[in-house]
Amino acid sequence: MKTILFLAFSALSVTVSSQEKQHRFSIEILADEALELIDPNAEIEVIGSGFTWTEGPLWIANGDYLLFSDIPKNKVFKIDAEGKTSEYLYPSGYLGKGPYGKEPGSNGLLLSPDGVLVLLQHGERRVAQMKTSVNDPKPEYETLVDNYEDKKFNSPNDGVFDADGNLYFTDPPYGLPEQMDDPTKELDFQGVYCLKKSGELILVDKLSRPNGIALSPDGSKLYVAVSDPEHAVWYRYDVTNPGKTINRQLFFDVTDLVGKEGQQGLPDGMKMHKKGYLFATGPGGIWIFSPDARPIARINTGEATSNCAFTTEQKTLFMTADDYVLKLRLK
Repeated sequence: MKTILFLAFSALSVTVSSQEKQHRFSIEILADEALELIDPNAEIEVIGSGFTWTEGPLWIANGDYLLFSDIPKNKVFKIDAEGKTSEYLYPSGYLGKGPYGKEPGSNGLLLSPDGVLVLLQHGERRVAQMKTSVNDPKPEYETLVDNYEDKKFNSPNDGVFDADGNLYFTDPPYGLPEQMDDPTKELDFQGVYCLKKSGELILVDKLSRPNGIALSPDGSKLYVAVSDPEHAVWYRYDVTNPGKTINRQLFFDVTDLVGKEGQQGLPDGMKMHKKGYLFATGPGGIWIFSPDARPIARINTGEATSNCAFTTEQKTLFMTADDYVLKLRLK
């Protein structure tokens, strides 16, 4: 089926120039239903560049701006409605002195149901929230959770709240200075967790490299990306109660694309559209999946793409792709 996807559909390409290099973007429509979501003639815009590794995009409707992490720089940046970029938080993920590996900063950013900024902090190895208002940022944080059974997390990566305020998140080793071989690693696995609103922490599953995470619109399905080059997949679970899942199923497998020309990146961050379509970063850029696990479109960025985010009304998609931030208007 994958061969058909790449050979049977043509793509509209848009060329964008920047000071650093030439980008070639393309939108592939793989099924007609994708046309309800995306216009193949839409322009993919570069709205930010010159960063190190961008992650965790988050739209702040109460302020009309985008936040995103630059993990190696240990900073969160802001792009406002006029396109101006400014520093929003520093430090964002590591508060110690001296160097801390290659990825010390915050990764995933999200808003709690109460509108508080929550950060998944690599260097501090915890899930934390900013003490001040989202529109009055200060690098002052309080811990929500930082250990499982008295063992420190590896480096919390991405998260999603359900409708009741329970937080699902992943904990791969990417923020540790030596990753899997780091001498300070306390857990002998990489986990998917649920921090319940009550404060109880539940281990949902153990995976080789859990990364991006999302919930279906009704909260009945949990999706987890596995960014393992040897097993590059997305899983789907049935949620029975907060933190309780059954029936782990392989949602889609792209292991055979890893390392191929033009297929930069691995399954990483993702966001769920209100209509049930999953926008997931993976080899080549963004994959758009139907609820029944069919790829219906691809947004090729030409970069290893880490994550994506919608505006509130879901008419704009933002993408963090290597050292770039991209924007695409949706239908």
